[in-house]
Amino acid sequence: MTGEGRREGALAGKRIVITRQRSQAEGMASALRQQGATPILFPTIEVVPMPDMQHVDRAIDELNQFAWIVFTSVNGVSVFTERIEQRTGQPAQFGSARIAAVGSATAAELERRGVTPAFVPSEFVADRIPDGLGEVKGRRVLLPLAASARKDLASELANRGAFVADIALYDTVAPAVDADALAEIERGVDAVTFTSSSSVRHFVDMTVERTSQLLERAIVVCIGPITERTAEQSGLRVDLVAEPHTTDGIIAALVTHFSDPQPSIADLAT
Repeated sequence: MTGEGRREGALAGKRIVITRQRSQAEGMASALRQQGATPILFPTIEVVPMPDMQHVDRAIDELNQFAWIVFTSVNGVSVFTERIEQRTGQPAQFGSARIAAVGSATAAELERRGVTPAFVPSEFVADRIPDGLGEVKGRRVLLPLAASARKDLASELANRGAFVADIALYDTVAPAVDADALAEIERGVDAVTFTSSSSVRHFVDMTVERTSQLLERAIVVCIGPITERTAEQSGLRVDLVAEPHTTDGIIAALVTHFSDPQPSIADLAT
């Protein structure tokens, strides 16, 4: 849940909420501790494979027919490759398809599994993918996505003449509320970080009508423009957007913001 941050570093004493799923939160928490912060883990996302995977299995059987497979998240890489491994009993292979990845974390997860993506956009948003795939007219493109993912990328590729297989691979659901972590947020926090639109929506749902009260003295930090838009549509005031759009970018934005001397929530409480 929380960690005792060192009282040193650019984020000394700052209490910072991490809303990403618990299995992916420790790396970010560790980086925050290195900057002196106290991370508060309040998971708002749990990844659940779709109950019916027949459409995914059909795509796996036809991998050689796709010119490109585009992964937009670490979760997409994990669920899809694990499904291949379950069906074949071997490390995931993608046939002749070329692989595109949105974001350094997604690319790193592919590399960890022995796959080098052919294209990673310099700006880590899905909107930059179509230009990087080259001519796609008449070619098949596979998009393994979350059930709640936006359809913009699929629509743009289809507009360019691609035959797009847009498959729902997993869903993101809200886990049970961690009462201890919520109590820590109620004590006061300096920042709340959001790494996806789902994390925003679930945070608002999980805190019900108390969201504004809980965030009254905290800055809101989003990983990128899509998450920012969701936060604003959910009634949140967004103070910072990471550049680049990564968790390291979030931490860099926090460090820059808190560089000027100012009291932390921990200091105000003493």
